[in-house]
Amino acid sequence: MEVFLVLLGFAFMIVGILGSFLPVLPGPPLSLIGIFIFSSTENNISTPWLVAFVLITIIVTTLDYIIPALGTKKFGGTKYGVWGSTIGLLVGMFFGPWGIILGPFFGALIGELIYGQSRQQALKAALGSFVGFLFGTGLKFITSAIMLFFYGVQMYHAILRWIENI
Repeated sequence: MEVFLVLLGFAFMIVGILGSFLPVLPGPPLSLIGIFIFSSTENNISTPWLVAFVLITIIVTTLDYIIPALGTKKFGGTKYGVWGSTIGLLVGMFFGPWGIILGPFFGALIGELIYGQSRQQALKAALGSFVGFLFGTGLKFITSAIMLFFYGVQMYHAILRWIENI
């Protein structure tokens, strides 16, 4: 059972990494579940580490929803661009990875054009949405990668303990 839980936790870690790039999967929360599964075995992870990972996951997940909108606003976008970016992301999910990447961009662009912005200003706001999306994705990936590294170190120590007991 112990080995099964360790492997299950590792599977969550890998899916968490994938979820950093696919908005339909919550990357850092899935990685956090992997950490908790691993911690439920004999390989306890200290409470301060678990609390730190929970807080970081909450912050990164929250920022992931805020950053694209902030990027749109920072580059001169309006509420129409922010809403367009969000709608573009949701619609883009049905078109695979390219839709997920380009959906917020085109959504913000269309939103700004509907609002009446010039093409140049609409493109600038759409670029802000795209930059925000990339920044949020990078933040999620780094968070999940750090958790995967931590998991790997803990798993390495667990394997050494298992070998000693043989």
